[in-house]
Amino acid sequence: MPEDLDAAASRRIDTDPDPAACAELLAAAFAREPAVSWICGGAHSARARWFRATLRTHAGLAGARRTALVDPDGRLLAAAVLTPPGATPPAGARALWAARTLMGSGPQALGRTLRYLDATEGGAPAGAWTLEFVGVRPDLTGRGAGRTLLDHVLTTTPGAVHLTTADPANVPLYRHFGFTTLGETPLGPLTVTSMARVPSPSRKVHEGPGPDSSPR
Repeated sequence: MPEDLDAAASRRIDTDPDPAACAELLAAAFAREPAVSWICGGAHSARARWFRATLRTHAGLAGARRTALVDPDGRLLAAAVLTPPGATPPAGARALWAARTLMGSGPQALGRTLRYLDATEGGAPAGAWTLEFVGVRPDLTGRGAGRTLLDHVLTTTPGAVHLTTADPANVPLYRHFGFTTLGETPLGPLTVTSMARVPSPSRKVHEGPGPDSSPR
């Protein structure tokens, strides 16, 4: 439809979106994602507080990246969160995240998040960025927003990108974007797949934001 084409043409990349706005979008986008459902349960409120605590901590990491696809009014359509190679929160930030998660989402969410992190620790190739989250506003699923954002993220991230997913349907999707499977880890009811994408030497990587920028 013409309206859809016009809307797609007016989308732009924001390389500094608000962490709280990203958390709200991701909480909706991950409503049925297996790992987040296992961690937070089915309540949107617990999931939203978990994402807010997590992204608030992530925003304090040096070099951390959040990228969003937005409409002409600046409303988020899709969001991605990336962690630079080797970056981890200091002890004080980890303790504050744990307290916020415990109070906001409960002991199960805290315990299962720590189990997930422990199970997936050390799986990334040396020097790789980690794609922590990428999600699309639910009403835009299948309309190209996720593909546009992920294309931008992969093009502008220098070097390899690593991710984990507990959703088997995501594996062929990420393979389409050049990721290969590194291994699988059983965790409770989940099977967590570790994947990485290493750009070929001939592929150029843009270090700065794209031409339509305005904020993993």
